[in-house]
Amino acid sequence: MTLSLRKAAAAAALSGALGAALAGCGGGAGTSADGGQARMGTPAASAPNASNAASGPASAPASAPAPGAPRGTPSGSPRAGAPGKAPTLAPGPNGLTPVFERAKQHTDKTVALTFDADMTADQGPRAAGGERFDNPQLISTLRTLKVPSTIFMTGRWAEEYPDQAKSIGNDPNFEIANHSYSHYAFKSPCYGLPALDGAAARADVDRAFEAFRTAGAVNTVPYFRFPGGCYDDQTLRALSTAKVTAVQWDVVSGDAFAKDANAVAEQVIAGVKPGSVVVMHCTRSAAPVTEEAIEKIVPELRKRGYRFVKVSELIGK
Repeated sequence: MTLSLRKAAAAAALSGALGAALAGCGGGAGTSADGGQARMGTPAASAPNASNAASGPASAPASAPAPGAPRGTPSGSPRAGAPGKAPTLAPGPNGLTPVFERAKQHTDKTVALTFDADMTADQGPRAAGGERFDNPQLISTLRTLKVPSTIFMTGRWAEEYPDQAKSIGNDPNFEIANHSYSHYAFKSPCYGLPALDGAAARADVDRAFEAFRTAGAVNTVPYFRFPGGCYDDQTLRALSTAKVTAVQWDVVSGDAFAKDANAVAEQVIAGVKPGSVVVMHCTRSAAPVTEEAIEKIVPELRKRGYRFVKVSELIGK
């Protein structure tokens, strides 16, 4: 059974929106939902160099744009929830939102581990009932191992765990990127997720940035990951005014619903290439072995000469 089919089957077996949501996340290898290859734009002329990108948006200059503001629009000093001045890609054809999946021309042995903090807009009762959509042990392990990482966070997750969102968003080891507010699909069909139309999808992105701001997260970047990885030209057009770079991946970890940490680790290690983006999850109830897999992945890739970076550094190069 292929990875995509396995994830889809897992979603069908679980009740509630989270199963469908996580089944979609990381379900494809860097392609659009209609099978088209993700676009790799050219770096915007105003993007800072890699050394600046590596420091993360916490040190963004006073001209960092607010969500949806044109690049270069003065907005005061860096503030919670406002994407810092991280490198982005130039718009795609006809002004479409650019899509990044891997630094294909990148010859250095660098790799970006990314973690989707998934939670749908209507899962409050499940969280109140004790289901854990967070994974603080994973974050602690990443800190202990000193692994720079990009967390693609939903706004609903930030609302449910504001203290954690603030802690992650003020740690220079991490950067927080936008994974929508609701984790509803931006293109349909998409693993059974409820779908948003263009206007609602655009507003959903802003609402997530607002949730980060409310939580007090500062190290936020103008990157966006589609729920389920599902998109098409219509959704890229709808998000064009958000001034974000959509970030996909080229390595699927298979950690969603996985029970074998060794299998997850082996899949990641086998798939990584220079400049890779790995998709994983930061949702304990639906990705329970991720932290254990990281303890195997990190030392092995370092042994092979890889250096871990945030997505901003890959795009900056």
